[in-house]
Amino acid sequence: IQGSNSLRDAQLHGQIDIAYDYTGTGWINYLGNETPIPDERAQFDQLRAADLAEHGMLWTAMAPMNNTYALVTSRPTQQETGVVTLSDYARLIERDPAAAATCVGTEFNVRQDGFPGLARKYGIDAGRVRKQIVQDALVYQATADATRCRFGSVAATDGRIPALDLVLLHDDLGFFPKYNAALVMRADFAEAHPQIATLMAPISARLTNEAVTELNRQVDVEGREPAEVARDWMIAQGFVTAG
Repeated sequence: IQGSNSLRDAQLHGQIDIAYDYTGTGWINYLGNETPIPDERAQFDQLRAADLAEHGMLWTAMAPMNNTYALVTSRPTQQETGVVTLSDYARLIERDPAAAATCVGTEFNVRQDGFPGLARKYGIDAGRVRKQIVQDALVYQATADATRCRFGSVAATDGRIPALDLVLLHDDLGFFPKYNAALVMRADFAEAHPQIATLMAPISARLTNEAVTELNRQVDVEGREPAEVARDWMIAQGFVTAG
């Protein structure tokens, strides 16, 4: 299913029983909060309580991985511009918009935890931004090439970031929420099948940023099938046995 809102609707309408979703997406997009909670555990706890009370959705088995939104640039562009933080990026837009040409994914362009909120937080005049809206998958190479765009919106655990030697810009004002992955189920389904959360908790615990970035690299850079990558990891971790 493409897109967070489509996934959420499918769960609410009973088409899907189990999914991994992101706490930042739940807190900002599903519950409508404008300000993230800096502490990831506190954000998870408040999201869990509010979403259960308001929508009957249960969040559980939070993973340590934080797949937050981020902006990246190529290493040569960083050396040329001196842009290390998002505040540096905002100043570059003000000083020389053409030097800060930015590719953004379609969701990042409109989500409040994406570019609109980022612009407000960092005082960026949206009218000055040389912004191109592209498919998420195209942002990485385009930013690495630094011709079409010199900065780009990414997911922080994408394997193409290290593969293309892209550099994450530091979110020095703490705009982006934490996006820890967690298991989400409708409360009635979770109550009927309590063993699912118990079974999935140790799997979630091993989903670190480093682990997920490597798995993503195998898919996005090596071209392997996601299901095969996931199964190989599950075997290596001792959760399942090879057939």
